[in-house]
Amino acid sequence: MYSRRTVLKGLGSGLVAASMGASRAVAATNPLAVVATTGMIADTARRVGGDLVQVRALMGPGVDPHAYRQTRTDIVAMAKADLVLWNGLYLEAQMEGVLGDIASRTEVTAVAEVVSNDKLIAHDDYANRYDPHVWMDPKLWRDVVTGVQSALTQVSPSNAEAFTANATVFIAEIDALTDYSANVLSSVPEKARVLVTAHDAFNYFGRAYGFEVIGIQGISTESEAGLNRMTELVNLLVERKIGAVFVESSVSDRSVRALIEGVASQGWTIRVGGELYSDAMGAAGTYEGTYIGMIDHNVTMIADGLGGTVPARGMSGKLSVGS
Repeated sequence: MYSRRTVLKGLGSGLVAASMGASRAVAATNPLAVVATTGMIADTARRVGGDLVQVRALMGPGVDPHAYRQTRTDIVAMAKADLVLWNGLYLEAQMEGVLGDIASRTEVTAVAEVVSNDKLIAHDDYANRYDPHVWMDPKLWRDVVTGVQSALTQVSPSNAEAFTANATVFIAEIDALTDYSANVLSSVPEKARVLVTAHDAFNYFGRAYGFEVIGIQGISTESEAGLNRMTELVNLLVERKIGAVFVESSVSDRSVRALIEGVASQGWTIRVGGELYSDAMGAAGTYEGTYIGMIDHNVTMIADGLGGTVPARGMSGKLSVGS
């Protein structure tokens, strides 16, 4: 986790230095300026900070954080912020240089790195590296909410009580989401609990709810599925008679479409079970544009696509979600 005392030299250092100017104290009467890399983190900061924060998300709907590179506008916004929140665990790999430079001048917190290593899924190919997609398990996201609360409190201690109260409400909603998800996903027949998606974003989901997860690409969308990998997957889908695969809103569906064509060439039909939100949420101002709505949508879509029983409106008719 970066802090003011951690200096990593990287991209954009000159622009960052020019944008910072003189050091400034956080004004008690003004909302805290918070910049978050992903929509999931931004929504969490809004829920915990309430009216005391003004949050900007750098990555909108459909944006892939693995490949995202900061713009000049992003650098200026982060340099002027009271607090910068990012996922960490190498999710925003292309931004680490500039984030490290900004961390020498302002408060920067890698929120997913508050999750203890024993709860994380280790990377298959790299020692001491972990799957960054922790938001896919609401139980792990509770820890992230607490981490955001702590980061906001560090910047504005006088508002600690409000941040704690807001975090408590949000965590209660996440617990309700966890219970809903477990109930709905348990309705999927056991032999059908195989989730095939474009890349390995759903391993925490699979571990939490007892699904086998198969990503065509690896943990990062920067990797490509080779011919041997595609052949193995086609044979697996045909052999196990898996009926549905899922596309992702922030990843090209090219590999999924190729997989469907390969399965068809062997005489088996597989359909697209729906579009899931993996590395980005839905559009701002929509239910799917909130963390709760994103996960609710995924759970409902997966259960429905794999033969489970779901309420007509998912969990949205049962839970009032703030923004």
